Amino acid sequence: MPRPDRALIVVALALVLVLSAGGVGARVEADSEYTKAQTYSGALRYLRVDLGFEVVEKDPEAAYLVFRYEPPGQQKNESLGTLEIVDSGEHVRVFVRIPRMPEYHERVLRDGLLRKLKDEYGPPLPRKPEPPPKPPADGGPGDAGTD
Repeated sequence: MPRPDRALIVVALALVLVLSAGGVGARVEADSEYTKAQTYSGALRYLRVDLGFEVVEKDPEAAYLVFRYEPPGQQKNESLGTLEIVDSGEHVRVFVRIPRMPEYHERVLRDGLLRKLKDEYGPPLPRKPEPPPKPPADGGPGDAGTD
C-alpha cells in the first residue's frame, strides 16, 4: 500500500503536467488584411517600439521575428516568443507563439498587432487577384512557323 505522502506527490505531479501541457505548444494565429511587408514592419515596430521588447532575431525575407517576452509586472518571468507572417497568396497569416506562457498572452499580442496595423495603415486595400497563367506554347496545330 503506497504511503499517503507519496500518492499526494504523484497526484500533484500529474496535475502540474496536465495544467502545463496546454501552454507548451500553444500557437495563436490570425488573418492580416494587409500585405506581408506591411504586417512584418508593423509587427517589428509593435514589438520594439510600442512594447519595448528586445528582438533577438529577425528575417525580413522570411517575415520571422524572435523576441524576449516580458509579461507585464513579471520581469523575472521572461521567455522567448516568435511571430511569423506567411503570405499564402490569398491572404496573409500571422502566427504568434510564446511557449512558456498561457495562450492568452499570445492572443493579447496578436490582437494588439492587428489593432496597430489598422491604426497605422487605415482600412486595408482589396487584394488584387493574380492573373490567370498563360497557356504554354507547345508547338501544336495553329502555331506559327511549324510548317
